[in-house]
Amino acid sequence: MAHLFTPFTFKGLELKNRIVMPPMCQYSVEARDGKPNEWHFVHYTSRAVGGAGLIIIEMTDVEPDGRITDFDLGIWSDDHIPAFARIIESCHRHGAKMGIQIAHAGRKAEDAKTPVAPSAIPFNSKFKTPRALSTDEVKRMVEKFRDAAVRAIQAGVDTIELHGAHGYLIHQFHSPLTNRREDEYGQDPARFGVEVIQAVKSVMPSRMPLLMRVSAVEYADGGYDLEYIIEVCKRYKEAGVDLFHISSGGEGPAGSNRKPGNFPGYQVPMARAVKQALDVPVIAVGMLDDPVLAESVIANRDADLVAVGRGMLKDPYWAIHAAEALGHKAEPPRQYVRAF
Repeated sequence: MAHLFTPFTFKGLELKNRIVMPPMCQYSVEARDGKPNEWHFVHYTSRAVGGAGLIIIEMTDVEPDGRITDFDLGIWSDDHIPAFARIIESCHRHGAKMGIQIAHAGRKAEDAKTPVAPSAIPFNSKFKTPRALSTDEVKRMVEKFRDAAVRAIQAGVDTIELHGAHGYLIHQFHSPLTNRREDEYGQDPARFGVEVIQAVKSVMPSRMPLLMRVSAVEYADGGYDLEYIIEVCKRYKEAGVDLFHISSGGEGPAGSNRKPGNFPGYQVPMARAVKQALDVPVIAVGMLDDPVLAESVIANRDADLVAVGRGMLKDPYWAIHAAEALGHKAEPPRQYVRAF
């Protein structure tokens, strides 16, 4: 059996294979109300039909001005629950387990009249200058993440992922580049993330694992390195994160000292380093579209799960085709068997 197609079980999450569809924004909300629509229903259901073990619904925000754009998903109201529940139920019928990425864009909220952030530092000259959150507002933001988790659970998710990567709000707090506060959330940059984790864990079923996506390194000049995020992730693990999803960058323009890779598997060593340092399961991501490469990541124990992003945008049936490429028995839906 190909290692990519071995089952994965952690706490109450049981996956039929090691293939993850990572969260990828669709910018397709038509009414700007944050609710998923028919595009999202077909988009996610087709990847469940296509054989993905875990599907993580795209960045879904805790308040309207927390979205990157007004065309993004949100879960700030109970009115959002039915539309998410319909998608989740459909994907479950086709054998996929479902997660959702809960987030806030912070200073990268492009359509917010006045974005909010840890400190009043714009992303770049083309972005609006954000307003620094007051200490009380930070505490209320933690509650918004908790309330969003409650709604996600009511919608039927199997796991929740917090977005602490790519320069969004949690990342902005734990990054020295973007957090210049003098209160308790500046003196301890990991505090906001820790409080969000604790709040979300307080409403999650005990057997449901909590995932967190982090940027392992920053590419802007003066940005943090792998050793820094490992120490932050130790705090996050202690607070309740069960599994880390390892990406990189997103905090600003790449500087002169460190550049993002542009080759298959460039982030895998980062995932392996976090896995070894923290003794936790990890998801590797980043140009892992080649089934042979994805198989090697699992077989070499560099990561426990492999996220295939653009590969699944290009091919909803990536998992079935990967099985064929690896000489593993493909298991298409019965309606499609005659094509195989």
